[in-house]
Amino acid sequence: MKELSKIVQNLPESGIRKLQDAAREVPDCIRLETGEPNFITPKYICDAAKKAMDDGFTKYTPVPGIKTLREVVAEDFSKRLGIDIKISEVVITGGAVMALNAALGSIGNPGDEILIPDPAWPVYEMLTLGHDMIPVPYVMPADNGFEPRREDIESRITDKTKAIMVNTPSNPTGAVFSEETVKMIMELAEKYDLYVISDEIYDFLVYEGAHYSLKSLDKDGRVILVSGASKKYAMTGWRIGYAIASEEIVTLMNQMMVMMMGNATAVAQKAAEASITGPQDFVEESVAIYKARRDAAVEIFREEGVGCYYPHGSFYIMVDIACCDMDSEEFALKLLAEDKVAVAPGGTFGKSASQMIRISCGTDMEDLKEGVRRLCRFIKKYTK
Repeated sequence: MKELSKIVQNLPESGIRKLQDAAREVPDCIRLETGEPNFITPKYICDAAKKAMDDGFTKYTPVPGIKTLREVVAEDFSKRLGIDIKISEVVITGGAVMALNAALGSIGNPGDEILIPDPAWPVYEMLTLGHDMIPVPYVMPADNGFEPRREDIESRITDKTKAIMVNTPSNPTGAVFSEETVKMIMELAEKYDLYVISDEIYDFLVYEGAHYSLKSLDKDGRVILVSGASKKYAMTGWRIGYAIASEEIVTLMNQMMVMMMGNATAVAQKAAEASITGPQDFVEESVAIYKARRDAAVEIFREEGVGCYYPHGSFYIMVDIACCDMDSEEFALKLLAEDKVAVAPGGTFGKSASQMIRISCGTDMEDLKEGVRRLCRFIKKYTK
């Protein structure tokens, strides 16, 4: 048999997936490793999907998505960002991951360098490598609230750099970039003629301060905004993402869509349309619940004297494990085996987080608090 794909074989393994697989084999495990809301998709969204099925809306749709959904996405973001977004600048994808994939495939060529955050969701690196491009990490220092300084990014730019990837509010750190940081990134993109892929899937989940979108500063179409319904409306399994970009880039992203899946699922698109146009009580209530969970978890860490980084957005908390004589993956697997708590190893998000682990507040309050207590006991037990 001829050799299989070297590119895919050489992709790094996701430490999150590894812990998820291991956690499934542990009965009564407290799951703090997964970045998924524990809420059920609101009924009005499910009802819209059921109506679509009953109406026979189960055929192919236009590649960039149904017109009505693209219209409401354009209207929603125009209102929230204070800019004019046209329907021709919107493409609907099979989840935000597909939007990121299509964005990279539309702007880059093999050998191009893509600046990615460190720490960051590991799929950024995988997608970059999957396109035969070169991921170049820029550190987001913990001592700067996990926000990059200008020198952290500018020092990594070369003649081969094609784009900067940004994620705010951040997975895994919970950092919400300040207006100054967002402006700085935009200035660098303009100075060095770079594209920006801005993952803003958690834009709704900010506890203190405000979310500043790079797309709102876009003067010449160099920013591709990626978002979706998964986190905001507890629709992870529906697989609906969207990207907002220049018409030229959207045209290429549509070509990428043709070869990846043709079009996002028809029924899911109708559900996503209802999620945006329907009542937003669920979003407001879920944000309040996430904030209460964050506060409860941080309070336990402080009471126990365990170091954690206070997040201002998303639903993650980074915990310092430098006091323990083990790397983050060994720590996570040992914690799972001994105390039945699953966490995500920090090393999977980048070298700068190799002495951290990430927990998710996407689980219910009592499980979260019990999991954090067990985690604190484990850290104290193995403190050097």
